[in-house]
Amino acid sequence: MSTKDSIGKVAVLMGGTSAERDISLKSGAAVLGALLNSGVDAHAVDVGKDVITQLTTGHYDCVFNMLHGRGGEDGVIQGALELLGLPYTGSGVMASALGMDKLKTKEVWVANNLPTPAYYVIDETTEPDAVLAHLTLPIIIKPMHEGSSIGMSKVSNKAELPAAMENALKYDHQVLAEQWVDGKEYTAAIVAEQTLPLIWLETPHTFYDYEAKYLSNTTLYHCPCGLDAEKEQTLQTLAMKAFKTVGAAGWGRVDMMMDNASGDIYLIEINTLPGMTDHSLVPMAAKHAGIDFNQLVMKILVEGLRVK
Repeated sequence: MSTKDSIGKVAVLMGGTSAERDISLKSGAAVLGALLNSGVDAHAVDVGKDVITQLTTGHYDCVFNMLHGRGGEDGVIQGALELLGLPYTGSGVMASALGMDKLKTKEVWVANNLPTPAYYVIDETTEPDAVLAHLTLPIIIKPMHEGSSIGMSKVSNKAELPAAMENALKYDHQVLAEQWVDGKEYTAAIVAEQTLPLIWLETPHTFYDYEAKYLSNTTLYHCPCGLDAEKEQTLQTLAMKAFKTVGAAGWGRVDMMMDNASGDIYLIEINTLPGMTDHSLVPMAAKHAGIDFNQLVMKILVEGLRVK
């Protein structure tokens, strides 16, 4: 029996109701195409409130999860799939919930002596002066539970802070103020216990925001990343530690910054369910490692399927 036959009927979860719905649809369509190209019996499932019914009536054997954002990346759908007894790709309930919560991720990293920028928690009652009493400008404001840089703003002076806080609080009841790191951003893709070649992200934007990620043609992706082999290995090792510390498994991505002045490396966040669009970073790193898109998708499915 071939691998694709033993996998059986696959539901590719996509869409959903989060702020990242459009990206999820693109990622899901790309994954679905790759599975079909490999001869897998795969089917698109645009996730709505009736997803449990969709999955049970569809008689699926396993799930390739390509939902981004809340409901699909935060442990909720993972818990439902556990109850249904359906094997699925990616991290489990706990790691998904941790990875989606930027504060809890940082707290776990700090508790394990892993480097991450200083931070302060903001809610609707927080005064700007309280933030600036703990952090020095510039800082970055970000929602706790959104991906794709949604709701994020760099704050370079005190006058910009109230609007940045208000913008982020549209998405979350608590948001994060984080010390700005002036340096280069690197990302490490991890697939089936393997850290792929690093990518250095270079953008003329203030930071690697939503437009730079998905819409802009001015973003530069350097792979090889330009670091010497020893330094790249240092970052890859740190990324794998960060990945495993939150309990992540299967595949994902860890984002890091290297301070221009000190050379210090800081963990920024973990993505337990990265994008798989034509602008996405995991396929880019995999290609440099000699793994084409169809092979990458099959690797995630075959080697990273969570079975109860």
